[in-house]
Amino acid sequence: MTLQEAWQSPIAPGLSWYQATVGPRPAYPKLDGSRRADVAIIGGGYTGLQAAYNLAKGGADVTLIDANRFGDGASGRNGGQLGTGQRSWPEELEEKIGYERSKALFDLAEDAKHNLLDFAAEHGIDIEFIPGQMNVTHKRSYKRAYMENAEIAATRYGYPHVSFMDQAETQERLGSKLYLYGIRDMGTGHIHPLKLLIGLARVAHAAGASLFEMTPAKAIRQSGGKTMIETGSGTITAERVLIACNGYIGNLEPVTASHVMPIRSFIGATEPLGNFPDVLPGGEAVADSRFVVRYFRKSKDGRLLFGGREAYTADNPRDITQHIRRQIAEIYPALDNISITHAWGGSVGITMPRQPFVREVMPGVTSIGGYSGHGIMLSNYCGKLYAKTVLGNADDLALFKALNIPPFPGGARMRAPLLFLALSWFALRDRF
Repeated sequence: MTLQEAWQSPIAPGLSWYQATVGPRPAYPKLDGSRRADVAIIGGGYTGLQAAYNLAKGGADVTLIDANRFGDGASGRNGGQLGTGQRSWPEELEEKIGYERSKALFDLAEDAKHNLLDFAAEHGIDIEFIPGQMNVTHKRSYKRAYMENAEIAATRYGYPHVSFMDQAETQERLGSKLYLYGIRDMGTGHIHPLKLLIGLARVAHAAGASLFEMTPAKAIRQSGGKTMIETGSGTITAERVLIACNGYIGNLEPVTASHVMPIRSFIGATEPLGNFPDVLPGGEAVADSRFVVRYFRKSKDGRLLFGGREAYTADNPRDITQHIRRQIAEIYPALDNISITHAWGGSVGITMPRQPFVREVMPGVTSIGGYSGHGIMLSNYCGKLYAKTVLGNADDLALFKALNIPPFPGGARMRAPLLFLALSWFALRDRF
């Protein structure tokens, strides 16, 4: 069963609300035969397509392949929240890598945010941007950390858009009494991720990038200073290669596979909440403080898009709606019988420290991924920064290359079982 067939199977996460609202997606051909390129890209998500667009715009001959349809991976099926900064709060990073590097990474993420919104506006891509995001906690012990985060963001990181919410404000803005405190960030927001992906592919193709769907990479080998990518119908020979597979790396490249691990994440979309105006009345997106994060938001047509169940294997559960409905009802008891019209899932690539993996894994072959659930902004920007590096303009990826991203322990056979045990332990701690 292919990835596309699995997602559309009645016993697996199926048609996403995103796909249901974009109409027929533009189709790109399957690669037939062999070809040469200055740069070959494996993976048609945000990272790969942004790299392809910027490289083609800069005059490079670019060939991009994807094993499935563009948008079938995490870029087209994620929670849609932009966030701010890196995956960890800046003060947490500061404790590990120092203020200077933490501030540089925070500023890079802000550049990434503005670049994404400017890109969409420049190219007329309606990404359905809605401002606002709240991070909320279910533990009283987190109150001080949340208060300090808002102050640190403003005073040390030059970001005045975050404010602390006490219990009354948190529960009013959520329309729920489950959470106790929070921070509200009006310098970010949430989008329709598949509309961004479709628009990005259109722009990359118009810039001259050669784009191919349904073309899996079978192997990567090198000879005579060139890199060859084997496909089902031939070979792509290139001077440089970008691996942008993220959580779908499989066994294609062992260094990436040892550092970027897929976990399954699942989302449900309810019917429009016209009868429940108290649910997220301000329209902000929400992520909570659990290790297994619950993330939710309202779409432009008033549906609750809710994600929260994770599985630490590549398997799909037979029915995810019951799990999603149970979590929705914990937060919003009045929605215990709400209709869930769409439910879907996909793989998120994570790393041990939850920071991006950027590394040259072979001479001339760069792998980028492992955004750990914080990838809409960073993946788009990393693709652009990769293109700038190849074109000789800068090496802004050096900030990410310098991060200490250790491999998952256990080797090829034991990585997944050990990850399952570790993350299940953290998920258990969420209950207490």
